[in-house]
Amino acid sequence: MTTPTETQNIEQQIVEQLRLLPSDRQQQVLHFVESLLTDKMRERPVEGWQPGMSALDVSRDWVGCVEGPSDLSTNPKYMEGFGT
Repeated sequence: MTTPTETQNIEQQIVEQLRLLPSDRQQQVLHFVESLLTDKMRERPVEGWQPGMSALDVSRDWVGCVEGPSDLSTNPKYMEGFGT
């Protein structure tokens, strides 16, 4: 496990090395990091999800947890410009 001090040192090293690169190479590094994060997000399973479940099935505990109209389409103001 990495300690906070070790993490800070790694981050400092990365920033120092990144600053030495020309801007086009810095952009390449950014794209690489973004692709790593995207890959990581794909690997992370959604808690409670099983094959065949819908988004509603997974989020059922959260449905209705906030106040407001049960269906925004009941208020014409929310639907202004929709579908035009």
